[in-house]
Amino acid sequence: MALELRNVVKRVGAETHIYETSLMLKEGGFNILLGTTLSGKTTLMQLMAGLERPTSGEVWFEGRDVTGVAVQKRNVSMVYQQFINYPNLSVFENIASPLRVARLSEPEIRSRVAAMAELLRLTPMLQRRPSQLSGGQQQRTALARALVKDSDLVLLDEPLANLDYKLREELRDELPKLFADRNCTVVYATTEPTEALLLGGHTATLDEGRVTQFGETSEVYRKPWDLRSARVFSDPPINTAPVAKQGAEFVLNEAVRWPVGERFAGLPEGRYTVGIRPHHLSPTPQSERAIAIEGRVQVTELSGSESIVHFSVEKGAWVSQAHGIHAFRVGETARLFIDVSQCLYFDQDEKRITL
Repeated sequence: MALELRNVVKRVGAETHIYETSLMLKEGGFNILLGTTLSGKTTLMQLMAGLERPTSGEVWFEGRDVTGVAVQKRNVSMVYQQFINYPNLSVFENIASPLRVARLSEPEIRSRVAAMAELLRLTPMLQRRPSQLSGGQQQRTALARALVKDSDLVLLDEPLANLDYKLREELRDELPKLFADRNCTVVYATTEPTEALLLGGHTATLDEGRVTQFGETSEVYRKPWDLRSARVFSDPPINTAPVAKQGAEFVLNEAVRWPVGERFAGLPEGRYTVGIRPHHLSPTPQSERAIAIEGRVQVTELSGSESIVHFSVEKGAWVSQAHGIHAFRVGETARLFIDVSQCLYFDQDEKRITL
């Protein structure tokens, strides 16, 4: 059940919310919309669902133009970050509501609701009202109501954002399994690159209303088409700096230079942009090709067994993300190591160099 956007544009007044977009989503597995807040993820989902109509272009589903078809006439389920439940119904009836609309038998309704409640750990709460639930329990109820319906199109707009960490981790594992044998198209919006990688499937990176890249999630991460896509798919932000190719070396400054290697030997001399993700910048060398760089420490963050260090290099700000506890003091000069074998290079138009 493939969903396709053909030259879709969405404008509101003088503002363009979605620039011209053509996108063929994949059946089976997750289709992930990855981007920051206000990048256009929710608007794209509303266009897919029929909640909004594009200013121009068409939405096709299962080989049929559904651009003008109302959402009530489509078999669509959608879950938002902000949970929405019927306050006067029990949790059981909230989950069962789409099945009653579909006129399923009572035994089938009870079976489906029980299975979904067990998955989302709602079984003890089935007779409660939403007002008697925590925020996380209310979101799980909204998620269960959307999933219990056998929809052709399931849209999940940051559905796990309000859940506690442990439950989020468990549901990230369970959701792909839940849809593995369902004949539907699933679209999942997130602001978190790590979540996209964990879910797998295919990912579209969005930046200011533009889809910058779409493909298998691991490929989009490892081989961004351009710097915009690389920035969307990096948290903490990817480190970038101007470099020059001079002979057989890339030169960041007089103190920091490294061999271009065989792959980039034929690259013309000139100015480029280097990109290095924070986890390839470490307090200790990660490979034989590691190059030392020094900067003044601006901010340090310790999170569990992970250390994040923000530091200034000449006129730029860089960040390192490393396993383990590494003590740095704000204001001191720190020495870190770039794994240059993991560097990405971009030309003057910010397109990734793919030699």
